[in-house]
Amino acid sequence: MQRDILFLLTPGFTDPALPGQDFYCWSCALMEGVLASFPSHRPNLDVRRIAFPRPRDEVIALIGAENQSLPVLILADDAPGDLPAQFHQGRRFVNDNMAILDVLHRRHGFPPPHP
Repeated sequence: MQRDILFLLTPGFTDPALPGQDFYCWSCALMEGVLASFPSHRPNLDVRRIAFPRPRDEVIALIGAENQSLPVLILADDAPGDLPAQFHQGRRFVNDNMAILDVLHRRHGFPPPHP
């Protein structure tokens, strides 16, 4: 992969388990807010918004069915080895909110969250 990919859920989705309501993913909304606040830091980041229903085939193809919870940041091949990542068949990814924010800071120049 040439660029890091950040997968987010498209807001305004429905959940068949909770009929009659629209939802957003609060973790994805956090990432959306950071992205919107610092648009100049996005050129080397591929942001993809996908639908809520599973299976999430685009994510599964990269990091497996067991890792399709979002948000998730899939690291490009050139990402440094010291990043807090998990592995799936040799591909590295980050799926913890604070760790994603840390990697966005370290790799893409986003400011860090205030302590």
